[in-house]
Amino acid sequence: MLAAIDWSRPWYDAIRTAATLAAGAEGYIDNRFIDKFCAQAAALDLCNHQGLPLRFVAQGELPEGTAYEAFIGATGGVPTRDNLHDFFNALVWLSFPRIKVTLNALQAAQIARDGVGKSRGPARDAATIYDENAALLVVRDNAAGHALVEALRGHRWSEVFVERRASFAADAQLWLFGHALMEKLVAPRKAITAHTRVVLAGDDYFALDGAARRAWLDAHEADALAARDLGTADFTPLPVLGVPGWWPRQDQAFYDDVSVFRPKRGAPAE
Repeated sequence: MLAAIDWSRPWYDAIRTAATLAAGAEGYIDNRFIDKFCAQAAALDLCNHQGLPLRFVAQGELPEGTAYEAFIGATGGVPTRDNLHDFFNALVWLSFPRIKVTLNALQAAQIARDGVGKSRGPARDAATIYDENAALLVVRDNAAGHALVEALRGHRWSEVFVERRASFAADAQLWLFGHALMEKLVAPRKAITAHTRVVLAGDDYFALDGAARRAWLDAHEADALAARDLGTADFTPLPVLGVPGWWPRQDQAFYDDVSVFRPKRGAPAE
């Protein structure tokens, strides 16, 4: 299962540190990853929103009829199955713990208020989208960065990825967050698309190294999520293999594929 992951892919940069620590001196992660991830969580002193120590537990510890998010909020235990989906989920917990705690607190509060129900409701829907399929695009808060965001929101893909290609090196950085998104990218397909949140950052962010950037983003997004209601309108689509350097042969024909790089609804034809 884990041998299928190509760790050289740039879309795993966000979780690479946690994965490397789990691999340890052996240089690989085996199917005992729950124990290794628990040790990392303890070393980082991670806790849920109630201050309970975070740990990864077998799926069997989740009582029948108890909501997954409510269980994490009440116990600090993250039910974890022996599959890629939960493997990536654990790595995201270790890489972006403040965001994960904030999302869990939001979902647990919604469940406590409304029950599980047949539908999640808009806030839980948005939190689930974030948790499963989000990417975080950090953009420099300047004219070039704003122009990139405007083009992205307008689905002007050729402008985003061809005309403004250099902006991804100088003024923008994409971090994957959703664990289902990471799982899908084990077998990459051109059509895989992230629900992307734009995060504006100053020059101080771009002066940081990778670990410090990730910590900044974790704190910034956790504070943003706690400060205002999350909605599905907060996301914009981004086909992740379109990110410059993330896939070979990214020529004009690659981006002209409208089955993947779709025009915005209602936009005039070019």
